[in-house]
Amino acid sequence: MLTIVATEASGGSMTRMLLTQATYLAAGVFFILGLKSLTHPDSARKGMQQAAIGMLLAIVGTLIVEEIVEYQWIIAGLVVGTAIGYPLGTRVPMTAMPQRIAVSHMFGALAASLVGIAEYLHRTGPDAHEVLPRAQMAALGFEVLFGSLTVTGSFMAFGKLQEFLPGRPVTYAGQNAVNIGAFIVTIGLWGYLIYDPTAAWAFWAMTAAAFIIGISLVLPIGGADMPVVVSLLNSYAGLAASATGFAIGNTVLIIAGALDGASGFILSIIMSKAMNRSFGNVIFGAFGAAPESTARSTAGLTVKSITAEDAAIQLAYAGKVIVVPGYGMAVAQAQHTVRELAELIEKKGGEVKYAIHPVAGRMPGHMNVLLAEANMPYEKLYDMEEINAEFATADVALVIGGSLMKLVSEVKQV
Repeated sequence: MLTIVATEASGGSMTRMLLTQATYLAAGVFFILGLKSLTHPDSARKGMQQAAIGMLLAIVGTLIVEEIVEYQWIIAGLVVGTAIGYPLGTRVPMTAMPQRIAVSHMFGALAASLVGIAEYLHRTGPDAHEVLPRAQMAALGFEVLFGSLTVTGSFMAFGKLQEFLPGRPVTYAGQNAVNIGAFIVTIGLWGYLIYDPTAAWAFWAMTAAAFIIGISLVLPIGGADMPVVVSLLNSYAGLAASATGFAIGNTVLIIAGALDGASGFILSIIMSKAMNRSFGNVIFGAFGAAPESTARSTAGLTVKSITAEDAAIQLAYAGKVIVVPGYGMAVAQAQHTVRELAELIEKKGGEVKYAIHPVAGRMPGHMNVLLAEANMPYEKLYDMEEINAEFATADVALVIGGSLMKLVSEVKQV
């Protein structure tokens, strides 16, 4: 544990405090700029750099606070964190990004939970000099509650995405009643803690119940809905971090947590809409059956199968082609072949555009990154709402879910 000492206010300590707060403010500005830049593919790289600068400023601002007098554990954490984080960022393939993000949420939520537990023990232990204020207990309890359920929930999401847990919804008789009952009991324990912060039994019972809730909430949700779940867990982790900021008086945690929580929740709703699912149906998978398909009837229509040679002829002489890439393209690593096909079509006078579904590739922006990796021009990538009207005027709509080597070979021969 860090050695912390209390010192009287002085000119030097006031300067350090002001410098810390100024650094936190700058970090918050960079976080907001980063989110703004991430809204478009051609500025996304800059957005990540801005967010990284913000995080660096937040770390520097925290390291100069006057209460820290020993740095050995901080240095150890820096070394261990780098050893874990660098391989996660450089060696994990793009097709496994959803799993990596789930693990990142788990670590972030675990950090928030441990900070809350440590702060509670420090403020209610035998050496505590005053009773923990109820408002601060409310923040601490919220932090530990949401942080704990996010830890286990993120691990379950990781397991379903990595397929060492069943991807299908796992349900059992009375599951609805158990989940509702457990949540009510946990909220009740949190409320009792606010009333009596010294009730350690209630704190540990609430923490244990939150861990169990994280498991029970994700188990009944199918693997296909995991992108929405991961996004929502990101929101939970942000809320836990924001509550941590309120509990320990850290401004940058409040700002970053609020941004993360709000953006994650909004993104979850957008993704549910894109999947033609209600947000409630996705999140409470065991509380009702999936809605019936709203697709138009295909009665009276016929499906005609064609060969790769026929498709190649249509593509070679098409004036306008809309490519709709799917997760199969990501698995097959066929984005470079797609670019090669597009170049062949354009050499023959055709125009190629890309229609990107918000959840294509199992997470928002996943497909944009894959196509950018293959040097696809950003200006040719369109959201579905932007390009839907153009399908009526397109000669060919190419929905891709796998390797295209044979099709490319045939187009070359036309």
